[in-house]
Amino acid sequence: MKPLLLLAALLGCLATVLAAPVEKVKWCVKSDAELRKCLDLVQAADSFACVKKESTIDCIIAIKAGEADAITLDGGDVYTAGLNNYDLKPIIAEDYGPSSDTCYYAVAVVKKDTGFGIRDLRGKKSCHTGLGKSAGWNIPIGTLVSMQLIQWDGIEDKPVEEAVSGFFQASCAPGASQWPKLCELCKADCSRSHKEPYYDYDGAFRCLAEDAGEVAFVKHLTVPEAEKSKYELLCKDNTRAPIDSYKTCHLGRVPAHAVVTRKDPQLEELIWKSLSAVQGFDLFSSAAYTPSKNLMFKDSTVRLVKVPTDTDSFLYLGAEYMSIIRSLKKEPTAATSSSAIKWCAVGHAETVKCDEWSINSVADDSTSIECQSAPSVEDCLKKIMRKEADAMAVDGGQVYTAGKCGLVPAMVEQYDQTQCSPTGAVPSSYFAVAVVKKGSGVTWATLKGKRSCHTGMGRTAGWNIPMGHVYKITQDCDFTKFFSSGCAPGADRDSPFCSQCIGSERAVGDESKCKASADERYYGYAGAFRCLVEGAGDVAFIKHSIVGENSDGNGTGWAQSVRSDEYELICPGSPTPVPVTEFGRCHLAQVPAHAVVTRPETRSAVVTILQAQQAKFGPSSDSTFKLFQSTTGKNLLFKDSTKCLREIEGGKTYQQFLGEEYMSAMSALRQCSQTTPELEKSCTFHTCQQS
Repeated sequence: MKPLLLLAALLGCLATVLAAPVEKVKWCVKSDAELRKCLDLVQAADSFACVKKESTIDCIIAIKAGEADAITLDGGDVYTAGLNNYDLKPIIAEDYGPSSDTCYYAVAVVKKDTGFGIRDLRGKKSCHTGLGKSAGWNIPIGTLVSMQLIQWDGIEDKPVEEAVSGFFQASCAPGASQWPKLCELCKADCSRSHKEPYYDYDGAFRCLAEDAGEVAFVKHLTVPEAEKSKYELLCKDNTRAPIDSYKTCHLGRVPAHAVVTRKDPQLEELIWKSLSAVQGFDLFSSAAYTPSKNLMFKDSTVRLVKVPTDTDSFLYLGAEYMSIIRSLKKEPTAATSSSAIKWCAVGHAETVKCDEWSINSVADDSTSIECQSAPSVEDCLKKIMRKEADAMAVDGGQVYTAGKCGLVPAMVEQYDQTQCSPTGAVPSSYFAVAVVKKGSGVTWATLKGKRSCHTGMGRTAGWNIPMGHVYKITQDCDFTKFFSSGCAPGADRDSPFCSQCIGSERAVGDESKCKASADERYYGYAGAFRCLVEGAGDVAFIKHSIVGENSDGNGTGWAQSVRSDEYELICPGSPTPVPVTEFGRCHLAQVPAHAVVTRPETRSAVVTILQAQQAKFGPSSDSTFKLFQSTTGKNLLFKDSTKCLREIEGGKTYQQFLGEEYMSAMSALRQCSQTTPELEKSCTFHTCQQS
């Protein structure tokens, strides 16, 4: 038996060795100088290995193929790396310290006393960090096009590189070898690599310093301290400013360079841990490799910052920067002739209703509504940001997140028919309340340790308002210490806040359990009340009208035997429960109604189409399809209690819409970082995105 045992042990060891992942991060470098620095890093930290390629795109391809694992890229290259054919993602950002944190300024640098402004750049000689790079190409060329200084009618007319060739007398834009004038000033091969001395920030500045060019498009930290007095910035108002005035004189503010890799959580964690553990080696210095600069990382980097988990290249770069990149790309964007708006539905039940809406909206062989679907509100908001969808109706907490991501509220649900007249309408709002079973003995003072039913994570009445109150009591962000368990759709599947959820009707393999969609039966207002009714919780955090809408003969199957007088309200400051009809004096907050959100540029079209649609399918229409009624669920696409949609005044911000009280409650709740949706974290990661 012993030889067999020995063989089994050896096989077991071999299996362990084969299964163990390679614990080395293969860093991709693009020059001999970068390779030297990388090899020196390997001597200091054996968790790294080096892979040399000829160019950025070769590195991106190598990482996609698994030949390499990571590289630090500029924003324009982060965009390229995130395209479907490569599918890489940013995981770590460079932080440049108090001057800009994880953003930097794109500036136009000129020699002092050369006497021209930004409007006089035609016919000048220009120095660029590289074709398609942020500060050196995308931002300045996008700016000159938007200021109508470079005449360009778009990609259908000619490539933007051709328009730039006709604007400047000559240039060095490494990577633009197809266009000879854009390489005329370069010192070597005009490649987008360190083989070209005028490549990258330091190279573009050198191009200016050596009088090859008259303007250099670089980042705000490029000009050396000792040289600053000899140079100035060109401002968009055609004036000049000192080099250190970049905060008020710049062409754009863009996200920092980022480390990108494949979408592999284990690899992401390995890269972060390996970089964090480096000791005795300065990642952010290229002094030992002069004259080269910015090797592997920018020399101006102060530290590295982990990017929020679910951030892809689009969210990292932000909608504004993405639109600049898209506008300068050679590929024609398919112009849609459709005047329809694309509505985003969450889950199966909403998608069914949306499809019915789309079919009914057909007139003269064209439709006003097209449907997109996504598994969650956050995914829908991402689709709207990416122009894959146009609009959806969301609750106040989601208006807050949408606003942080650059979307705007366009129309608001109105629940009072008398306020649907054209003039004198009062903004719609509702009360967030806490409902308990009559005789349960549960009061606001005895809530600790009870089971809770929530409309969904991040929802106004169901989460933000009640948890804000709880935080004021406990000053503790771990709400599982306050409630013993509950159902808060959208929470982590292994959280106590998912233990009371029941999912869909399916008996096995129920992926809907605790999902933030109508497929989870305890999701939304009616769902949270049902959770209380069916004994899964001791308190339900909902809207004031929900008990009446789901009792005394109202509501769907599960609600048919429910009596409203069997339920009561509890609230802070009240030692005893009160009837559900007394929400005016016993509530947690009065909050704004649900609103339709969209991108700023589509706001007018969304309002126009929705006004026409509610005229056709609103409560007073004779159509069999009703926009504000749900036949296969509750509150699908819109609240069933909606009487009409009212336009929100143009230019009104999401902060103004939500109001000071709600914004204050949200700011307090955001002290608990785990209550912040991943999408919101991604949208506000950079200081230049925060508002």
